[in-house]
Amino acid sequence: MGNLNFPWLALGLGLLVAAGLLFSGALSPDADYELPLLTMLIVNEFGFFVTAIGAGVGINMLLKDGMQAPLLLVVVGCAIMALGFLYMAIRLWPGMAAIQ
Repeated sequence: MGNLNFPWLALGLGLLVAAGLLFSGALSPDADYELPLLTMLIVNEFGFFVTAIGAGVGINMLLKDGMQAPLLLVVVGCAIMALGFLYMAIRLWPGMAAIQ
């Protein structure tokens, strides 16, 4: 029963982390950040791992227990969030913002 809530918690935590990073200027075109770059990269990595693990746990639950529409939506949300964190990490990495 404890694993049942993890994908939901991962999605919620991922949304909070993403909002915090976006409000701190993570995707700002002029690299005017409110937080130090290394801090934003570490927080971004945390968000990526939480949402990726949430998607993995959710997929495992779907395969074990069968298809459930709400869980499927949460898995898709976690996967999209993980890809978003990956994109944000590439954009945050010094010198990579110019490469689009």
